[in-house]
Amino acid sequence: MKKTLVYLALILSLLLALFFFVLPMQLDQRANKVLAGSYSTASAGATALHQKLLIADLHCDALLWNRDLLKTNSRGAVDVPRLLAGNVALQAFTVVSKVPLGLNLERNTDQKDMISLLAVSQRWPAATWGSLKQRALYQAGKLHEFAAGSNGQLVLIKTQQDLRNYLARRRNENHATAGFLGSEGAQVLEGDLDNLDALFEAGFRMMAPTHFFDTEIGGSAHGLEKGGLTALGRQWVKKMEEKKMIIDLAHASPKMIDDVLALATRPLVVSHTGVKGTCDNTRNLSDDHVRRIAQTGGVIGIGFWETAVCGADARAIAQAIRYTANLAGVEHVGLGSDFDGAVQTPFDAAHISQLTEALLSEGFSESEIVMIMGGNTLRVLQELLPN
Repeated sequence: MKKTLVYLALILSLLLALFFFVLPMQLDQRANKVLAGSYSTASAGATALHQKLLIADLHCDALLWNRDLLKTNSRGAVDVPRLLAGNVALQAFTVVSKVPLGLNLERNTDQKDMISLLAVSQRWPAATWGSLKQRALYQAGKLHEFAAGSNGQLVLIKTQQDLRNYLARRRNENHATAGFLGSEGAQVLEGDLDNLDALFEAGFRMMAPTHFFDTEIGGSAHGLEKGGLTALGRQWVKKMEEKKMIIDLAHASPKMIDDVLALATRPLVVSHTGVKGTCDNTRNLSDDHVRRIAQTGGVIGIGFWETAVCGADARAIAQAIRYTANLAGVEHVGLGSDFDGAVQTPFDAAHISQLTEALLSEGFSESEIVMIMGGNTLRVLQELLPN
């Protein structure tokens, strides 16, 4: 009997070790792949231009995973050393709080959640297991800790003045990168707009109304109803603008986009998307929405993964950028990689110079590439962030 109990204890210990240590790494490794053999060396001309750029990316989900972002990781696409190696000046860190089980592009409920398992297996605090708000605050806390422990290599941006100070520093040296916080979906508010105040205090400056399912704010492109703004959603738009937070229309239903466009008085952003003109699916923006979002003065971040651009290389990304620039103006296009968002990308943050090469091949001028790779995003942030 004693031996049996010992064996059972050993088996239980092994299973717990697998769950808490092996499973999270395996999930990360499988979900966030850089395509094998996709790296290539940029030309001398592209490399020289790339080193002069201020590169800004509007979307990555690196905070979801159990990695030390101050060290170079063998998993995923983003950490501070790789941002520095790729000359990335600004990275949006967008938190993921809930993902439906059986995720698909067309129709999802909010009943079953994959992030709960991930939160427990990665040993997140117990408060995060049942609260989407706490999951957002926990991930925000991680970014604050990384910035505090980075010896100045990672700067957290919360205000226009923060951004101005950081960019002034970048004029003299580029041994630092910066980040700001966004939320992939307003479900983190848990139906209470007062929670927006707590998230703002934690550093959040961008929020989408939905992710892969409908929320109290309104309809997702991948939800059941695919409706527009609810009554609470209309209040949310007003409060977001009052707090000078950026409204991100990624994953929003077409009706939601129409409703926000009708109410918004400030430029709108789509942090990570494709366009139907080069890749026609539920996920991507119509020509009409591309034009109308650009008319607000906003920026559309083109994604790096196959569902966004119907391709698996930098050329496909550059072609989607070309289409969007021709449609809406080059001053309204930016980068929205979706690095570490459970997608495959053709390169990681350290090798983003491949996109500079592809943009040159697509016929963009150097001044246009300056805008696309970061100038447009930095301009909009300078306008939209609080003072």
